[in-house]
Order: sequence, then C-alpha cells, then structure tokens
Amino acid sequence: MLELLSTGLSNAAIADRLHLRVATVKTHVSEILTRLGARNRVEAARMLFP
Repeated sequence: MLELLSTGLSNAAIADRLHLRVATVKTHVSEILTRLGARNRVEAARMLFP
C-alpha cells in the first residue's frame, strides 16, 4: 500500500491493483496520512521514501 501511494496512482487505480473497494483505499490512505502527520499523499510519500 505504501509503495503504491508513492507512485501517484489514483485511489481507484490503487484499489484495482489491491482488489479493494475505493472506499476502503480512501480510508487506508487517510489513516496513513494522519499517522504520518502529512498534509497530502505527496508529502507522505516524501516522508516514507526520502
């Protein structure tokens, strides 16, 4: 999941790759951003993969 976030794919594309519903992916992305204290996916990716 974290590696997919760094690719810049949409939530729908990530869901498709993981075979999950988009709503589930949105929840996971929000939780990851919150835990990292990131403002957005790009910032989160930079924090995870400097």
